[in-house]
Amino acid sequence: MPLQNRVRPDGEIVVSPARGMLMGNRGGRIHDPESRTLVRTQSSRQWITCVLQFKSRQRQVMGQGYTELFFMDEVTALAAGHRPCFECRRRDALMFQSAWQTSQALAAPPKAPDMDRMLSSERRAKGGGKITWSAAPGSLPDGAMVRFDGDIFAVRSGNLLPWTASGYGTAVPLDLNIEVEVLTPPTIARILHAGYQPIWHHSVKRAGDKS
Repeated sequence: MPLQNRVRPDGEIVVSPARGMLMGNRGGRIHDPESRTLVRTQSSRQWITCVLQFKSRQRQVMGQGYTELFFMDEVTALAAGHRPCFECRRRDALMFQSAWQTSQALAAPPKAPDMDRMLSSERRAKGGGKITWSAAPGSLPDGAMVRFDGDIFAVRSGNLLPWTASGYGTAVPLDLNIEVEVLTPPTIARILHAGYQPIWHHSVKRAGDKS
């Protein structure tokens, strides 16, 4: 039976049988090992994304350790407010850090705790709801995720790709005359503008994207 460990772009953790491309966590254990059900939404500000396999390590999902979470792709994880892990995804994490430094015009690369503190302030409101912001879709970088008329889309190559738990639907052209609700935190949107290239689900090709 599928467990409640799949993260949506809006940050909600749901039950889904679809497999994800990436794993991650929210700073520790957020489940009850006996029932294997969630008891909180995070353990700390350290929300990260990891590879599915690393150094032949074996884990029991939702066992005694941290709570394993899964993402359709990195675009989804970034929208939810997770960043790359500095251990298993060190190359990606360093590129993310460099793009952060560029986007903020910082004199030195930011430390992981500083990034976590900033992302924490942009993820969830005090009442627990997702923090969003509004923008014209044409102003957003590839890899940003938005919500419009109740549906979730990813921006890519002048199109909006409908998001589902198992992949992207058929691309539709951007409508430059509307405003959309942006799910991707503003800081991460700036990092994408600065050149960070996230991992996309292979369905972007099937969806009609040619880039």
